[in-house]
Formats: sequence, C-alpha cells, structure tokens
Amino acid sequence: MRAEDYIKDLLYRYNCVVMPEFGGFLAQSKSAQLDAATNTIYPPSKTISFNEQLAKNDGLLVSHIAKDKDLPYEEMLQEVLLISRDWKKKLKAGGTLELFGVGTLRLNETGRIVFNPENKINYLTSSFGLSSFVATPVKREVLKEEVEELEEKIPFIITPEKREATGLRPYLKYAAILLLALSTGFTGYQLYNQSAQKQTLARQNAQEQVSKYIQEATFFDSAPLELPSLSLNVKKVDKTKKTHSVIAGAFRVRANADKTIGRLQNKGYNAFYLGTNRYGLHQVAYDSFEDPKEALTFLKQIRRTESPDAWLLSEK
Repeated sequence: MRAEDYIKDLLYRYNCVVMPEFGGFLAQSKSAQLDAATNTIYPPSKTISFNEQLAKNDGLLVSHIAKDKDLPYEEMLQEVLLISRDWKKKLKAGGTLELFGVGTLRLNETGRIVFNPENKINYLTSSFGLSSFVATPVKREVLKEEVEELEEKIPFIITPEKREATGLRPYLKYAAILLLALSTGFTGYQLYNQSAQKQTLARQNAQEQVSKYIQEATFFDSAPLELPSLSLNVKKVDKTKKTHSVIAGAFRVRANADKTIGRLQNKGYNAFYLGTNRYGLHQVAYDSFEDPKEALTFLKQIRRTESPDAWLLSEK
C-alpha cells in the first residue's frame, strides 16, 4: 500500500495529516508570489512542511484508508504502523525516503528528519486550473522634448465663427489620434447659449467639445521652459477695428509662444502675440490685416511657403 497517495488526497482538504508514529505533514496557505528575477508570477498555493513531533495518531489518515479499502479500523491501523516503522528503518539506514507528490525525507547529522517538499502539486483547491506564467515588464518613457516639438508643429483651429457639420469629421479623426497617442481621456462638456435653438446649440456644443479635446490632449502640464531673454517687437492690435489674423499656432505655455514669435520675426514676418483664447492657450499670428482680401491672399502665401496648417481668425 502506498500511504503517500492517501496523504496527498487528504492534503487537499486538511491542513494537517498525521502518519501515526512517524510525524505530521502540514499544509499552510500562501498568497500569489512574484519572482522579480524571472518576472514569474505564481498563483496562491499551499506550502507543505513536516513535523516529526506530531506523531500521535488522530485517526484521520487511518479512517480514510479503512473507508477506501472497506477494512476494519484496527486492522488498518496496524498496517499503517508497519509502514511507519519501515519508513523509520530506511531513514536510520541512511537512505532517502521519497513520497511522490509530497516530498523527500532524510536524517541529518543530529538524527533529525529533514523534509524537502516536492512543490509540483498545488494543494489549494481554490487555485485549481491556475499555473505560473512569465509576465512582460511594462516600460514607460517620458518624452518631454517630443512634446515641445509637437507643440510647435501641430496647428489648432479655434475660431468663433460658425462651422458647417462636415467640418467636424477631420476634428474627430484628429482628436482620436491624439487621444490614443497620449493615453489621455477626458469626460464632461459645457453647455453654451441656453436660449439658442436646439439644433444650433447641439452643433456648436459638439464643435466646442472637439476643439477642447484637441487642445487638452496635445500637451502635458509642465513648468515653463528655461529660455534666454528675447527682445520682441510686439504689435499692438487695435481691438476697436475689425481684424483678420493669420494664426501660426496656439500654445499652453507662454514661453513656447514667445519662442515661436522670435523664430518668425527672424524670418521677416510681423509676428506678434495675439493673446489667449477661451481655452487659455496663447495664440501667435504671422500678421494681421484690416482688409479680409489681403488676409486671404497672405494666408495662401503662408500655406504655400511656410505652413500648410496656418488658418485665419477674424474678430471684431
């Protein structure tokens, strides 16, 4: 009879299985483990240990075997005691006792039993079907310089004039790309003009919301860049007149807007700081015109020679 087979069966259900006159096998639950060296994750399990002091028969193992073999308890107890004595003789002779599925036992220099668990079987029933696996580490990089470069290159269309419904499609596509690239989600929206008609209100709200997503998903909040001092010739816009400005870009950080103004002025443009829009972004213009025809002509020239993403902002 292989007593270790019955010991294994009981370890699934009990935390202590005593082999009479030999010792007790203990099962202690432990939580999931992570091996940082190999990135291996092990599921919750039971740790098997052995205590030779727990040699007094508690009836659990003998009753289990007697019921399985349909034999009287006393007869089975004598058979189990014979197995225990054989195990002890083998250990005293200097041999190693191997209990398949449980572990190995041997005597050390002091005559004490040393137990090495096999650890091939998970005796925790709640972890049935779970196995260890190797996880792939997640690497994260902070690309601040690329954000600044994107800030200078990506244009923003934020105009107060009414847009057609078809104008929403490129906004939606652009917003989706930026949201996926920067892993930034935003929720909620603001309502404007409660007294306006429902159809007009819905279209305006949609345009405002998409524009807001584009602006907020483009830049991280960060401290202003450390830049050398620049001497700028700022053109003051007469807000009492109707102006038409060709916009070069809108920036969350004022220092980036000033940097763009200096770069454009070095190229010979009458670039100036236009102020902040309703989203708090700093706008930079190539130039401003009182005549809308002149503004459109200049815009075509800029798109052809400087930036195809420049746009026109008309305001009173």
